[in-house]
Amino acid sequence: MILKEVITSAYNHLSKSQQKVAKYLLDSPKDIAVLSASEIGEKAGVSETTVIRFCYALGLSGFTELQKGVREQLLTEKSSLQSYVKAKQPLADDPHLHAKIMNNDCEKISLAIDLINEADFQEMIEAIDSAEEVFITGARTSFAAASWLSFTLGLTRKKVRLIRSDTDDLLHILHSMNDKTTVISISFHRYVKETIKFTEAAKKQGAFIVGITDSALSPLQKSANLLFPIYPAGKSTIDSTPVLFSFLNAIVAGATLKNQSGFKERNHLYDQLYGDYFEPY
Repeated sequence: MILKEVITSAYNHLSKSQQKVAKYLLDSPKDIAVLSASEIGEKAGVSETTVIRFCYALGLSGFTELQKGVREQLLTEKSSLQSYVKAKQPLADDPHLHAKIMNNDCEKISLAIDLINEADFQEMIEAIDSAEEVFITGARTSFAAASWLSFTLGLTRKKVRLIRSDTDDLLHILHSMNDKTTVISISFHRYVKETIKFTEAAKKQGAFIVGITDSALSPLQKSANLLFPIYPAGKSTIDSTPVLFSFLNAIVAGATLKNQSGFKERNHLYDQLYGDYFEPY
């Protein structure tokens, strides 16, 4: 049983009280292994009966089965890197390794398409286009994606800024935000606290928040106006990279088509700068 995957797939069909249990269990999975159903209910702010019904909603026979499954999962839990290596091991002697890996990436991208709500995507493009300023944040493994999106989106419109928490004055940046600000936050499993905290603070300033993540129950969901879980929970986050960059490319394409006049203006500016500052070979 992959707890996160099971709960995520069932989440939208749970009652509000059962969703409280789901969120608590995903935040504190080790508690399931040692606490009783009544203790879990108390910590989640619901009754013991709700915890039991939550188990039934997941297709389990009761809390005992849930507890057993979680204990087994905790004993065999692997890091993202371990999961990645294990999944690739059968291909070690394959003479067409690159083809197999790239075809697998294509399949993952195809699956991700079904996870993306078209209306939400269009609303995101509108939020980017209408914003006075766009901030993009992502840390650790998500920083490269945030950096690429910031640079590339900056080719299509003015005032796109990458958040660098190690050098930026975050308090000053947050103080400048308002309801005409759009923030794009990128965070995957082992969610970096600085990204989550910055996103929460931006939300309090009135910014429109777009979350790009791996689960509908990601910590970003608490702040996001729009949440895009583009990769199934319980999989290696390293394997999410092709999916992530494909989705970011779709965002840039959508923003470019939405503001074609702005793109032409920026393109003309870059052409001028190229002639002024760079020598052709």
